[in-house]
Amino acid sequence: MAKFFCAEASRQANEDIIGSGTPYATYVLIEYPMPWAFEAMDSAAVPQNLRDLEQAVRQAKLSVRFLLIAPQQRKQTPQTKLIIYQQEHQPFVGGYRRSEWDVDQIEQVADIVKRYLAGEVNLTGSLQDKIQDILVCTHGMHDQCCAKYGLPFYRQALATVSELKLDSSVRVWKTSHFGGHRFAPTAIVLPDGRYYGALNPSSLRVILTRTGDIQTLRSVYRGWGILPTPLQVLERELMLKCGWDWFNYKLSHTILQQSEKQDWMQVELLVEQPDGTIYTYRAELTPDQKQTLCLKGSCNASNASKFVKYRVDQLHLRTVLRPEEFVKPIRLSA
Repeated sequence: MAKFFCAEASRQANEDIIGSGTPYATYVLIEYPMPWAFEAMDSAAVPQNLRDLEQAVRQAKLSVRFLLIAPQQRKQTPQTKLIIYQQEHQPFVGGYRRSEWDVDQIEQVADIVKRYLAGEVNLTGSLQDKIQDILVCTHGMHDQCCAKYGLPFYRQALATVSELKLDSSVRVWKTSHFGGHRFAPTAIVLPDGRYYGALNPSSLRVILTRTGDIQTLRSVYRGWGILPTPLQVLERELMLKCGWDWFNYKLSHTILQQSEKQDWMQVELLVEQPDGTIYTYRAELTPDQKQTLCLKGSCNASNASKFVKYRVDQLHLRTVLRPEEFVKPIRLSA
């Protein structure tokens, strides 16, 4: 019997991967060498105080994701890099702010993170504001597809960044599990916080340079982590229609109405351009029966799960604020 790989099954089913970017307000990235245990924080040398903190955050249901990260080569110094990405404040969000520390001992990480979550440490941003962190899941102990597809893509990503001469502004990290292994190779790009999957060097090049045919993103874009997952399909539609300028915009969202079973919702996106112009888009989201699939969500899953996909209905531009300041945008209709 052929070995089962969830990523192969997803591709064979032609699964639309949009709406799978898990939203988080905060990412806590901790440098720690591979290999990692199935649950990354259970890895051998992760100190107990850090495990306890992650568990407390999870029990409190805070919107915080802890990830272990590893660079291309092991460092010669004993310091541990800690990076915190915090979502921008509402009402309009365009991504995350970053701060980072080089900590002498990994046992000190928990105290810094705890004080930050308590509001005692403020994110001041970075001196290198243009840095992008590409987090590639290579966590093969959690799911074999992340090793089979993630590790080769990680090496390809390093080569692509070097070829594009972006070494000074783009860092590529091996990263522990953050969901969606059936879309391997999968990655999060920070500071914007967008998720991608089924990646290859050519699609990564498009993502990094934001040039070429934006329709390339249709098959590799999992969604923007600042939005609830159903709204991510709406954001993708607007992105594909508006072009690369979309990546310079900020959003605010509202779920206006929804059914008890969440099989229908009316939503509104407020889109702010860099010049302050604001568009208000409204749409209805309903389950897309043609795209909804039953698949095994991981290589180790015993049974298939139903993955509901949404479609956009009744999409239109409702209002434009400060219309005298800009050229009329693309008009969208149902």
